[in-house]
Amino acid sequence: MKVWHRRPVVHQVTDAQPSLSADIGRREKRYFVQMGIRLVCLVLAVVLNVPWPVRALFVAGAIFLPYIAVIGANQPSRGVSSAFEHEAPNQTEIPLHRREIGS
Repeated sequence: MKVWHRRPVVHQVTDAQPSLSADIGRREKRYFVQMGIRLVCLVLAVVLNVPWPVRALFVAGAIFLPYIAVIGANQPSRGVSSAFEHEAPNQTEIPLHRREIGS
């Protein structure tokens, strides 16, 4: 009769996720760069005397870049996980420290 043993999980340093502060810093930098591009689009749309398709492109950039920047800033990196992803899969009872939810 064969006995199957589960192999122990070996974690390596290269598998480590970036820290939360490093992830937030990276997202903040990306947000500020995108907002800088938006400001440039807005200024170019007002200042330059260009044909309407080019001006419409600048206006579209000034309008839609904030939405894209906010969505990107609120989305964590692929390597960083939130606390909500590590819930117990078969939890049938409210934990003792959270009993006030059901009452």
